[in-house]
Amino acid sequence: MRSGPSNDDEPAGRARRGIQSIEVGGQLLLALARTGAPMMLRDLARAAGMVPAKAHPYLVSFGKLGLIEQDPVTGRYELGRLALELGLVSLQRLDPVRIATPEISALSVRTAQSGALAVWGTHGTTIIRFEESTRPIHVNLRTGTVMSLVHSATGQIFAAYLPPKLTESLIRSELERTSEDGGGRPPSWKQIEATLSDVRTRGIARAVGHPIPGINAFSAPVFDHTRNVVLAMTLLGPQNTFDAGWRGPIAQALLESAAAVSSRLGYRP
Repeated sequence: MRSGPSNDDEPAGRARRGIQSIEVGGQLLLALARTGAPMMLRDLARAAGMVPAKAHPYLVSFGKLGLIEQDPVTGRYELGRLALELGLVSLQRLDPVRIATPEISALSVRTAQSGALAVWGTHGTTIIRFEESTRPIHVNLRTGTVMSLVHSATGQIFAAYLPPKLTESLIRSELERTSEDGGGRPPSWKQIEATLSDVRTRGIARAVGHPIPGINAFSAPVFDHTRNVVLAMTLLGPQNTFDAGWRGPIAQALLESAAAVSSRLGYRP
């Protein structure tokens, strides 16, 4: 015999009923998470929008569950063992590509530019997804394409943020090939280091009409909770319709999207 309606009985579109006291108490956990440091009761209560007398019973219950801990010496509260375990489980289940794919698709539509995702593969910076905009561009870019670490914006992201021991040999090989193929005088190591330093300072890489003639590109890094770069998100398009200004709308939109994906992966600057 059923004692009451289940969630399956709720009409589509109706907001599900919750337990208000849990939602209220949850503001204390959110305040601790946002602050990232132990807090005194009065400060924690203020951050959660309640008075200390109201906050204290919630903290006692959360303490029994292991969601928060109180330092017996300072009296400060911080996230507890269970909260940390739940966070680690959540992080382990996160898939950067799964999270970034709808983001790059939406960004491509919003900016009317083509988009791409790249990871660090066996042979270097490797495209794993390409979203062509409604304005097609004539580029030989597809899943599996390996990008230049020196000249492409996408490659420069990994060259700038990965440990040098992973990238130096590939960069030197690329420079040697450029010289042997008669592609002009390759940049010096000092010039490359200056470019990568600029990428780290700006948090974004740019290519203007090179290495693909007539095509501009921006690329931004995506970091995970360990602060390691795991993806590069790239926008590219024809020079006549692609604003290559560092503070332009395309660059800003890409930075915001990459930051949003990084945040979902647990990255905190």
